[in-house]
Amino acid sequence: MADTAQAPARKQQDLQSQYTNYKNTLQTLAQKIGDIEQEAEEHKLVLETLEPLSEDRKCFRLINGVLVERTVKEVVPALKTNQDGLKKVLDDLVKQYKTKQDDLDKWKKKNNVQVVQQ
Repeated sequence: MADTAQAPARKQQDLQSQYTNYKNTLQTLAQKIGDIEQEAEEHKLVLETLEPLSEDRKCFRLINGVLVERTVKEVVPALKTNQDGLKKVLDDLVKQYKTKQDDLDKWKKKNNVQVVQQ
């Protein structure tokens, strides 16, 4: 009789554990998305600042913790390349987030789980 009482409790713990894993993964992805969005915004602001300047004007760029003197002509293409890379990474993370959210919704339906918001 004790085994039959423990089975629903074990199932409940497993469901709670799976739900927590889904939520933690979604939270981690959301945090990464926020970080990438912030970095992309910083790139955009720097590019907007550098665009009107002459190409031979000197500027400084932080590379691996070292401040390096460059010209606007040298820095702008690198910033644009980085910005394009950030957009691609951001798109990929958003797709991953949506996929994981869909997986969670399917999992909820499959296991007949209802979440009570507190």
